[in-house]
Amino acid sequence: MDETRQHGPEATRQQAAEAGQVIPVLQEQVTVGKRLVETGKVHISKKVTEDQTTVSIPLMQEAYDVERVPVNQVVDTPPPALRYEGETAIIPVLREVLVVQKRYEITEEIRITKRRSETTDTQQVSLRKEEVNIQRSGPEANEEPGR
Repeated sequence: MDETRQHGPEATRQQAAEAGQVIPVLQEQVTVGKRLVETGKVHISKKVTEDQTTVSIPLMQEAYDVERVPVNQVVDTPPPALRYEGETAIIPVLREVLVVQKRYEITEEIRITKRRSETTDTQQVSLRKEEVNIQRSGPEANEEPGR
């Protein structure tokens, strides 16, 4: 035996080269892929609450006082159908009186005055408010949201 003989893969290649054999050359290749892995879960709930609150609402009311005032006054021409004295509307009521000549006599006036008053009413009103609760589970549950 030859003492200069080597052992291992280098020796095998050398022996194969001496024997005229073909030695294959190998090359490794890598294939990269990805897959979805669940690392945790998030449970989001929303709660709507209603609170009762009291609000004051000003309300406007209008009323009319009707007053019949006897006048019994003779006039030469009929007055206008409507006139105002401040907030009071005055409507003359006429009648024709038969005499040798015709003339007008105001028998009465109807006075209409507007009264205005304001009151405050209290109403119960429902107001809604939403609250959101987020619960995480899994290994990333202790991390802050948005990380």
